[in-house]
Parts: sequence; structure tokens; C-alpha cells
Amino acid sequence: MKAIVLAAGYATRLYPLTKDRPKPLLEVAGKTILDYITGKMDSVKEIDEIIIVTNDKFAGHFEEWSNEADYSKKLTIVNDGTMTNETRLGAIGDIQYVIEQLDIQDDLMVLAGDNLFEFELTDFVSFYDQVKTSCIATYAEDNIEQLKRNGIAEIDENQKVIGFEEKPAEPKSKYCVPTLYILQESTLPLITQYLDEGNNPDAPGQLIPYFVQHSKVHAYLFEGKRYDIGTVESYERVQQIFTDKTE
Repeated sequence: MKAIVLAAGYATRLYPLTKDRPKPLLEVAGKTILDYITGKMDSVKEIDEIIIVTNDKFAGHFEEWSNEADYSKKLTIVNDGTMTNETRLGAIGDIQYVIEQLDIQDDLMVLAGDNLFEFELTDFVSFYDQVKTSCIATYAEDNIEQLKRNGIAEIDENQKVIGFEEKPAEPKSKYCVPTLYILQESTLPLITQYLDEGNNPDAPGQLIPYFVQHSKVHAYLFEGKRYDIGTVESYERVQQIFTDKTE
């Protein structure tokens, strides 16, 4: 299994914090967001390579980070060649770019580079091994406003995904889906198909209903907190929560 961390965005909503520094390398309680994520991936024995896909503006920052990092997995930085928010490939475009550039022929874990979460990725992979289909991670969310800002999955009694909607005005379920997926190797051509049909290359959640339509997808229900860092206010709030935990 390979793991891709999506880190090619420009995080303009976090300016000035991210004007000259990529969001995944912002520190939370003395440790970068990326280090929290990579530490979780490093525990998954099935993963043999962690790929950080970034842009030309920030590639040097991630190269420097990887040179100083001390993890058991191979770290690979992929530069998608873009320089501005307006010319970005989009998250799905970046996944496809990495698959093509590195000729990936493995199962693929996909994670957003700005999500902090408490559960263990080893449990997610164990679930994937049981169901033997592509999987999304999901959790029960009671806050209706939070549901409206995220991807929402409808699942049946066997945890099979039967519907998915990105940022719905009226959520049909309480199951919130961060960008955290495991895609089966056999389904990776669906990404090319999705893009070739002219679909949105940006928000990764747009890919999930396409996968649901063309293949089987299951939802892994996790417990524990998950923190989305999208604004200066949310960053400061998470910073405070993690600082309080370490004191």
C-alpha cells in the first residue's frame, strides 16, 4: 500500500500564516500537522511509501522537512509544478498526477494534509482488509452546520456506502467524511475515467459518489476527535486544545 498526503493547496483562508509556509507544516503544540499524520501512517505495516504531493511554491519546504524527518517509511515529495491557487491541479488532479508520475500499482491511502484525528490508521486498514473494497473513514456528527460543510455518507446496515453528497444544504445522514480513503488498486482507473469525463478535479469528496456508482465502497466508523484546520480561528482553537493536552 502507498499513502498520498494531499499538500498542494495554497490555504489562502489562512493568510498570512500560510503566505510563505504550507499549511501541513504549521505547528500545533510544537509539532507540525504533517508530523502528527505521518506518525499515524508510520505505524501501518502495509504502507511502504508515504508520498507528499505539493506545489512548486512549497516543494522546497517539504524537501527540507523530509530530510530532517525520522520515520521508518520511505518519504517521497512530488511537485505538481503549479505556482498559484488559480493554476492548481486540484486534489483529484494531484492524485492522478502522482499515480502517473510514480506508476502506482498498489492499494492507495489518501489523506488531506490538514486533518488531525485521534483514531489509529492501523484500525482503518484492518477494516479495509476485512471488507476487501475501497473504504472511506467516517464518524457520527451531531452539529448540523458541520455536516453542511463536509461530505456526508449514507450507509446501510453492513456499512456499505449507498449514497454520498459533498456539502449538502440538507444532510441525509449524520455520517461526516473527512478526506481519508483507501482505494483498491483495481479501482484506480476510475480516477482517470472520472477526470476524462470532465468532472471537477478539485474537492476529493466529489470522487466518492463516482466510486460508489462504479464500485463497492464501505465506510469505516471511527471514534475520537477529528480537527479540521481551515481558518485562522480554527487553527488557534486546535492549537489551544493540543497545548492544553500536553500541559
